[in-house]
Amino acid sequence: MLYIALQFLILMPSVILDCDLMRFPNSGLYHYCLNLGLEVNKLLEQENHFNMKMYLPEKHKGSLDENLNIVNEKKWHRYWKPFLQGCRVWHAPFQSGRILPDKKKYPGIKILLTIHDLNPLHERKPLEEQQKSMAHTQTLINRSDAIVCISEFTKSDVLKNCITGNKPLYVIHNGIHRVNIPSQTKSPDKKIDKPFLFGMGYVNTKKNYHVLLPLLKYNPELEMVIAGRLDEPDYIISMKKFATELGVFDRLHLTGPVSEDDKSWYLSNCLAFMHPSLAEGFGAPVVEAMLFGKPLFLSRLTSLPEIGGDAAFYFNNFDEDHMQTIFKEGMQRFNSNNMSQTVINRGKLFDWKKSAAQYLKVYQSLL
Repeated sequence: MLYIALQFLILMPSVILDCDLMRFPNSGLYHYCLNLGLEVNKLLEQENHFNMKMYLPEKHKGSLDENLNIVNEKKWHRYWKPFLQGCRVWHAPFQSGRILPDKKKYPGIKILLTIHDLNPLHERKPLEEQQKSMAHTQTLINRSDAIVCISEFTKSDVLKNCITGNKPLYVIHNGIHRVNIPSQTKSPDKKIDKPFLFGMGYVNTKKNYHVLLPLLKYNPELEMVIAGRLDEPDYIISMKKFATELGVFDRLHLTGPVSEDDKSWYLSNCLAFMHPSLAEGFGAPVVEAMLFGKPLFLSRLTSLPEIGGDAAFYFNNFDEDHMQTIFKEGMQRFNSNNMSQTVINRGKLFDWKKSAAQYLKVYQSLL
């Protein structure tokens, strides 16, 4: 019976999710691959139409649940790919990543491409850099059989700037990466002794965190914590210089990457969550913050109004007087209308179980 069961699994068609980008553990794409893989596999425990394999970098061997169907990436796979036997759908999860199966060698494999954003078009990047990025994305689109976009904004951006032909194009929002209530009761940073504003994400030009610094000038009772990889040295230097010029450097805390426990402490204890990003395909940090029911202050650019809805307050521009007005009025409205539950309920709309069920239907359409 065991032999028959094993043969059944071998012969069953498979979907392979390329988890190459899980090599970056502090990234949104790490959590995207992890949560999608986990939730699709849970659904497949109830339905046996196919099996899902997660193609994972070698260094992450053993880092996931041993019950998952893991294929560890090997260097020799560039020459021989035995793991593709039985594969019917290859899911390439990122528009600036890679697509491995060669359609000439493996004509039976359909390729699903997920496009998270066309951010280079919105980040004030040099034209040459924009063109190079878009050319790569178009190459992946050309090789794909179907496309998923993670927001309606991204879909409209793709249709406006790319050639998709008659390929099926779906919108499936990301689910939420759930952050547990913190176990510690004290601040991870002993220097923080005042109410603080909190932001998280890669600290770079795109995230636009420097525009928040005048809020510290207007509100001397506040501090600011920004957690995430210090991504652009020149930007970090200019941000610190700006903070010094404003006289608020001692109240700015750039923590670098933090643990899940520390992140949850910041989200639980901040006065408000700030995300003035110039470009987002979705806005995962915003949705993570929603479950803590704190005021959300976002830029009105790209996908953020779609994700934040009526539960957030928006900066229409980055003029410091305007931002102070939005912040002051937003905090007053949040407290007077007791909006915490509104924010939490908004976050509950973005659920990986629901998203995985939608992906499951797309996979089945390609089998």
